[in-house]
Amino acid sequence: MAHAYTSPSQPAQVLMSPTKTSSIVHIIDDDEAVRNSISMLLSVEGFKTKEFSSAIEFLENYHDQPGCIVTDVEMPSMTGLELQKKLQDKNIHIPVIFITGQGNIAMSVKAMKYGAIDFLEKPFINKDLMQSVRSALEIDNQARELKISQQQIKQRFELLTEREKHVLLMLTKDHAKLTNKDIAKELSISKRTVEVHRSSVMAKMLAQTRAELVELSKLCDLSNFN
Repeated sequence: MAHAYTSPSQPAQVLMSPTKTSSIVHIIDDDEAVRNSISMLLSVEGFKTKEFSSAIEFLENYHDQPGCIVTDVEMPSMTGLELQKKLQDKNIHIPVIFITGQGNIAMSVKAMKYGAIDFLEKPFINKDLMQSVRSALEIDNQARELKISQQQIKQRFELLTEREKHVLLMLTKDHAKLTNKDIAKELSISKRTVEVHRSSVMAKMLAQTRAELVELSKLCDLSNFN
């Protein structure tokens, strides 16, 4: 799991990490009894839930809240698999768990190919659903923490001058093998100037070591800043 690099001196915008208590399990099924049953089952275990009678209703009301989806496959207007494809088209990355009473191998393979967390056949075992939901929420939480870390690193990167950005690139390229003298030659500046820029880069990026700077660069692909 990626580390969320934070510091009191980071840029003014504060990006809050999602918590599991804020996560919502979105239950989508055209059968009200099934929705209510799943919602009650999850609520007893402490999960927050929201119910939707169709995939379309879910799309109209979803605003990138932390959580996961538990959805039926066969539904009128839009199937669960069509919903999954629609989410991908909209670049919405929320873990999906499918439940179905008419599952087959081809259907489950397609769902898993497009990133489904699990594919459960009705009647499913309660503990299997619980385990899938916990896994889905953990995956979502980690993905959101990674996104926040990347945003924070990019904010710091934007504080660098153009010359400092080039020095950072030199410090992190070729497995961080270039010396200050090598970098000075590459950029046609003095070794002392490289040392000054290097110190500024480390401070602004909140990196304690060169290895940490390399890690930050890889996490956000900072080598492609041009």
